[in-house]
This record gives sequence, C-alpha cells and structure tokens, in this order.
Amino acid sequence: MRRLALALAISIWIGACAAPAAPPAAPHASAMRAFESDKAFVAFMRRVPRRERFMAPPASPVMMDVVPAPAPPPSFGEPASAVAVAPAQDVTVTGAKSTSITNTQEADVDEGGIVKVAGDHLVILRRGRLFTVSLAGNRMRNVDHIDAFPPGSSGDAWYDEMLVSGDRIVVIGYSYARGGTEINRFRIAPNGKLAFEDSYHLRSNDYYSSENYASRLVGSTLIFYTPLSLNTEWPLDALPGLQRWTGKPDAPFARTLPITRLYVPEPLRRKPDADLSTLHTVTLCDLAAPRLACRATAVLGSSSRTFYVSGAAVYVWTDSDRTATARSGAFVYRLPLDGSAPGAVQAWGGPVDQFSFAEDRAAKRLSVVVRADSAGDAMWRPEHSDGAAALLTLPIGAFGDGSRITNASAYRPLPVGEESWSFHNRFVGRHLIYSAGIFNEHKGTSIVYAVPLSGGVIARIAVPHGVDRLDIIGVDAIAIGNDARERLGFSAIELTDTSRLGDSYFLPAAHEGERRSQAFFFRPDEGSPNGASGMLGLPVTRDLGNSPVARFLGSGSAVAFLRRDARRFSPAGELVANAESARDDACRASCVDWYGNVRPIFLNDRLFALMGYELVEGRVAGGLVGERARLDFAPTGGR
Repeated sequence: MRRLALALAISIWIGACAAPAAPPAAPHASAMRAFESDKAFVAFMRRVPRRERFMAPPASPVMMDVVPAPAPPPSFGEPASAVAVAPAQDVTVTGAKSTSITNTQEADVDEGGIVKVAGDHLVILRRGRLFTVSLAGNRMRNVDHIDAFPPGSSGDAWYDEMLVSGDRIVVIGYSYARGGTEINRFRIAPNGKLAFEDSYHLRSNDYYSSENYASRLVGSTLIFYTPLSLNTEWPLDALPGLQRWTGKPDAPFARTLPITRLYVPEPLRRKPDADLSTLHTVTLCDLAAPRLACRATAVLGSSSRTFYVSGAAVYVWTDSDRTATARSGAFVYRLPLDGSAPGAVQAWGGPVDQFSFAEDRAAKRLSVVVRADSAGDAMWRPEHSDGAAALLTLPIGAFGDGSRITNASAYRPLPVGEESWSFHNRFVGRHLIYSAGIFNEHKGTSIVYAVPLSGGVIARIAVPHGVDRLDIIGVDAIAIGNDARERLGFSAIELTDTSRLGDSYFLPAAHEGERRSQAFFFRPDEGSPNGASGMLGLPVTRDLGNSPVARFLGSGSAVAFLRRDARRFSPAGELVANAESARDDACRASCVDWYGNVRPIFLNDRLFALMGYELVEGRVAGGLVGERARLDFAPTGGR
C-alpha cells in the first residue's frame, strides 16, 4: 500500500539457480481459450490452490546467472496483422511536433497526468481538486475549481490521474475504503467553468506504480489496466464490474467482463499448482458516451505484473512459479485493443517498467528489455531489479495459446555491472539505451549503453555524471544525473551507426526535483525536426540536504530550462517557485502528491512552469527565459 514507507517498499528479492536446457517447443494455437460458462469458471477456480490475496507481494523472482543458452530458432509462421487505431489528439512522444504538453511514451496514446489542455485552458489536478486556468488573450487568469470527486462523497480516495477528451475531463482515483478505482467525469464549458457529470466505481486492486500510469486515452476510448485478486471460493463475486455512483454504497455492480472474455494460457490450465491468484484486466470505456459504457478483457496469472500500452494492444508481463528445472517462468500476454482474442507466450526474466517495452507495428514485433530478477512495476518495485539482462525480440505472431516457450535465440545478452539494481531504459528510434547503477549515485563517470535494434556493436558510452533519468531529445537521447560536486549533469547521446557521447552541461548546486516521466519535456525548434536545436525543461531543487526519495512525491522548487543549438547545450534560465506565498489549502482528499507537482509546459509558442499552486509564464529573450507573469490558483478559505 502507498502508506508504507518508501524505504520498506523498495525491498530486495534475490534467489539463484542455473538455466537448464530448453525443452522442445510445443505447437501452439493462434490464441488462448476463454471459459465457455460461469459454471466452468467456478469449477476451474475451485481447483486452484488458495493463496494470499489482495495485492500480496509476488513470489520472489529467481535470479538466473546467465541468459538461457541459445537453441535453434523457432518457426512462428505468419505474424498477425497490425491493428489500426485512430490517433488521439494532443498527444506526443517527446521531440515530436505537437501542441501537447505531455511527454508520453507512444505518439498516439495519451497518459493520465496532473495537467492537460482543454481549448484555451489548462486543467490541473492537485490534492483532490480540479482547477482551470484561462490562457486566452496571451494572459493567465483563474477560472474555476471543483472537488475531483462526487458532491456528497467523502473523497476518501487518492485522485492521481486526469485525461481530457473534447469537453469531458475524467479523473482517476483509488479508494482503499471501497476497494476499487473511481472514474469521475466532469464537463468543461468554453469559458472554463467546471461541472460534475457522473461517477463510477470499477472493481479492482490498487493500480499505483512509482513509474507507470494506470490510464490511457486513444481517441475517445479510455483504457485502464487494473489488477484484481480473486477469491477462489466465490470467484464470480470478484469479477470486474462497474457501479454507477448514486450515494448508496450498496448500489449494484454490472459485470464488465463476460466469462467468454476471460482467458488462461494452456500450460496454466493443465498445471495443478499454478499461481492464478490475479485477474489482469484491460477495460475499455467510451468516454464520449452519455452514460459510461465499459467492456473488459482479462487473463489469469500471478500477482506480479508489468504492463505497456501501444496504439494497438496492451501487453502484460507476469512472473510465475519457477523451479530448478524451469527455463521460462514468465508469461507475456498481448490483449489487442480491437477486441480480438488475446495471446500469450512464455519467456524468461522480467521487464523493469513500461519503458522496457517497444512495439514496432510496421515490423510486427515487440522488443522487451528483461532482467533475471525483476518484481514488476507495482507500487515501488520498479526501483529495484538485478541480475543478467537481455533484449528480447518477439514477433507478434509468437503470441498464441501460451504453449510456446520463447527460444533462447530471441534474447540478445546485454552487459551490466555488479552494482546495477537501479536500472533505466528507453527505446529511442532504432536504438535501445540503458544504464544500470545505484539510485542517486553521484559520481564522475557512468556508463550508458546504446544498442542498435537491427544488430551491430553495442556502444559503451561514458557520461561524466550519474544517471537517474534517460529520455528523448529529437533523434538523440539524454542522460541526466548528479556528479560528485552536486552538479546536475545533462549529457546528449548521439545515436548513429557509431553512437557516441554528445555535449554535456552541468547545472551547479542542483538535484533533479521529480522522477515521473512527464516531469521532463523537450520541444524541438520548428525548423529542427530532428531535435538538433530546441529547448528542454526539468524540475530541479536547490535543497541539497533534502532526502533523495522526496523526488518521488515532488520536491521541485524550480523548473530549469536548457537550450540546445546545433547539438550544443547552454543554460536558458529558471522559473522559481515563491515558497513564501504558500498557504494552507485546507486539503481534505488526496493530500500527497504521489505523481509529483511540478511540470514544464510548452504550449504553442508559450512556456510555463507549474509548481504546486503556482503557474509561472516565461518569456524567452536572447535565448534566455525570464518571468513574464505569475498566477497563484490555490483555493482560499478551504474552498
């Protein structure tokens, strides 16, 4: 649970065994089988061993010393066709030309966050309230604020993520009291005024991850991934359902998961002691519908999970029971967004976070970075991984009924050092970049690896500082972290056939102020689509004595900007919060900034720094950012 201290949450799970020879791959069907009736599902679940439920920690992944030994490559046949999904509006991968203000992993998939754009307004989610700020007329003006939960509700939930589609705003929250995900819809008028529309309750366990986001938006389709622990005695009562909020806690749930949309891999159907304690559920909702309508697809597996959403599918990686004779131990599920049946394949190890995945729709394949010891992306678990690493390449056609064991030839071993539990990875164009070390490691040199996805030599690139963040700047990558002199370093990684270290810049006496991926943004100049020139923003803190774990909840006191001109960095100034102006907001719901509270915002030709309840607009003159205007939108009098 989120209430546990971070130091306790980031635990170390380590085991050991050797990787035995691979058994022959069994033929596989094109997809998994679903249950044919409620009766068949109940009978199946009563054969499943009883296990600890309600978000019990996953079984410790087994540490393998090496990547599985190579074997003859399998024949997968023709890969499945890619699925075309209408692109979302105002969504961008960092570095792409767009008016979006959100740094997202996929170009056509928006992610839940704390600030979005609706017409001429910024919509901000903070501490259980929604706020709107007008940007019309080249000014900033407070417009409205409203509770992020239904009128008359106690608001006893964590309200973490927000998305905007047209004139609808959706706020996603999790309630421990009710044991489920809240979906609260609001309308925004052309003048920025907010009105509560309706609220729903989705049966689930907590979706929280220190790295990932639970909600996505593709067009007007709202996409959730949620885990749900099963009660093996009364399994039908635990299936995913949607309850419309009426103020009555005993309002009925309508099942969103037909039993014919619940799937199990064939090997787990046959295994008497399989860990099938969790429903991994993907729920699609039509956000534009007058009354929210949702449908779910689910797969059974263990409680560990890491998930990734492309524009065509949701991928879920679950660890499973491992023994001294097993060479796989994990299942990878692919749940297509077009509603077709999901598929599964067995694999080794586990990804660190959602950035360990990349789907290439044109080539019809999935790339995944895996480590021997990885506990998934639930809660604080992505902050620690260990053991051997590899780049796995899976054709989409490999996903079938789950019988297929991925051949060792699909894994490309990746070098990692001994002290490598803090792992960062990003796919940038035709390269994977990654770095492994110790969290908050202030050092003179770190190694970033650049791996060509088409094969070729892995580049070993020494950067002159630690690495706590990897991101994208146009066609290149950037590594960010501190050196031993408490300087925050920014180093470009120029990705070519012979990738190399580009320019580096050091911000004196500064630490990174936020860990969330959306806290970073790079905007290329209009005439520089490859990102050789542009500007980046990142929250920083000057309180060097502050605990490094504070950045997980937002400790930024300023947004620092850097110019990049012809691939050379230069300081562009900072927009700084006014701590003296802070006042009591009489917070009564969601009073911890689990997703941070500082964001650089690039909107058309304007730039801003969102810092808590302050919105500061910058003016660029001579390549430097100075303060143009400042707005405090904090509620007054507890309202």
